[in-house]
Amino acid sequence: MIVNGKERDFDSGITVNELLEKLNLSKDTVVVEVNLEIVPKDQYAAKILNEDDKVEIVSFVGGG
Repeated sequence: MIVNGKERDFDSGITVNELLEKLNLSKDTVVVEVNLEIVPKDQYAAKILNEDDKVEIVSFVGGG
């Protein structure tokens, strides 16, 4: 699986929620795109990832 441009070794069949947990990221502060399609937050628990997926995770950063 490619995550943010880097090949990562995660089990095929994990959900977006499980991927975020493994990366220690909060689903409330990120947007996840799988194969160029944004995954709605309410589908993170149901969206199954495969080993050939390309995942982009964008974090929101506060500041001023």
